[in-house]
Amino acid sequence: MRTKSVGKKKINMVTLGCSKNIYDSEVIMGQLKANGKEVEHEVKGDIVVINTCGFIDNAKQESINTILEFVEAKNQGLVEKVFVTGCLSERYKPDLEKEIPDVDQYFGTRELPLLLKALGADYKHELVGERLTTTPRHYAYLKIAEGCDRPCSFCAIPLMRGGHKSTPMEDLVKEAEKLAKNGTKELILIAQDLTYYGLDLYKRRALGDLLKQLAKVEGIEWIRLHYAFPTGFPTDVLEVIKDEPKVCNYIDIPLQHISTKLLKSMRRGTTKEKTNALLADFRAKVPNMAIRTTLICGYPGETLEDFEEMKAWVQEQRFDRLGCFTYSHEENTHAHNLVDDVPQEEKERRVEEIMEIQTQISWELNQEKIGKEFRVLIDRKEGEYFIGRTEFDSPDVDNEVLIKGTDIYLPIGEFVQVKITDATEFDLFGDVVE
Repeated sequence: MRTKSVGKKKINMVTLGCSKNIYDSEVIMGQLKANGKEVEHEVKGDIVVINTCGFIDNAKQESINTILEFVEAKNQGLVEKVFVTGCLSERYKPDLEKEIPDVDQYFGTRELPLLLKALGADYKHELVGERLTTTPRHYAYLKIAEGCDRPCSFCAIPLMRGGHKSTPMEDLVKEAEKLAKNGTKELILIAQDLTYYGLDLYKRRALGDLLKQLAKVEGIEWIRLHYAFPTGFPTDVLEVIKDEPKVCNYIDIPLQHISTKLLKSMRRGTTKEKTNALLADFRAKVPNMAIRTTLICGYPGETLEDFEEMKAWVQEQRFDRLGCFTYSHEENTHAHNLVDDVPQEEKERRVEEIMEIQTQISWELNQEKIGKEFRVLIDRKEGEYFIGRTEFDSPDVDNEVLIKGTDIYLPIGEFVQVKITDATEFDLFGDVVE
């Protein structure tokens, strides 16, 4: 067994799940650093803090496996302490304490001061907006609200994150200014629901106003919208996207399904007709906007007829970006009262069919880009290629632009003008325009 170090203990922050968890980990790390702690993201450390995801079965299993892996490392003397926080811990704390007792302590999503105390640190209120970012310097996530008030039948997020709570606009502008001073050029706005922003604080949907304020921040050049709920979408936001050059012509709007019968069962507050009208409005007001969506296959009661309806709709809409997931039967959700009647194999088959259609659509849309020029933000270099993105692409989930770097040097985090010369289903190839 390793002898315990006498000097300063290094804390290893491990993040699982979505970009909202990345943001939360950055806040924890910022607080720890301000307390004089040595903290790093996903490197070896004496103390491990695991920020878990509890959204669907696969994510829960990954979180449990990660906890068990570090508990085993602790038992072997490779780490001294293991702490667990985040959504899984919020949702299943009593079960986890019973089943994996070797974890030193479990914390919920709203227990940051207690977690810091366990790590020998104090929560500093004056650090609101301060984070130790884990993304490349030139882009950062900006979480504009916490929790969710939506009643979606399949979703456990309100159980783990509580009700919707908007962050005041002035705090977000200050945070954006700090990020910009550190070299951030792209802000990716995230929340469980961007559409609801401001209703609790200002008694109105204020996302459009927030975008205008953030666009004034010097140094910020791109602002991107993720996770906008379709029902009650504030259409003034479309005017801001169209008129404000800094706001990317891009939106991530999870639609989940198109069958009115299933949308009703999912408690989405919309219908096929309303959804199609909203998409038509998007395209009429911002004709060159890239629309990303996510869909669920195998929701309880989804017949082959419902699935065929969704397939035909995907072909008709030709979304720029699309992700598809199998339905996960989550306890304590409204849908858990329904019979999970689509076999797992059939759910997966349906996902594959949708993604085959989308892959073909993506290839066709990318072919149309050949010969055109785009402003590209360079993210990294891999092998002989510099890799970047257009305003129509978010990091990690969307298309990338590959530029051969054998005879050229491109600074990471800078913008270049690129002419597209070739394209595959999910990648564009291009040359820098002098």
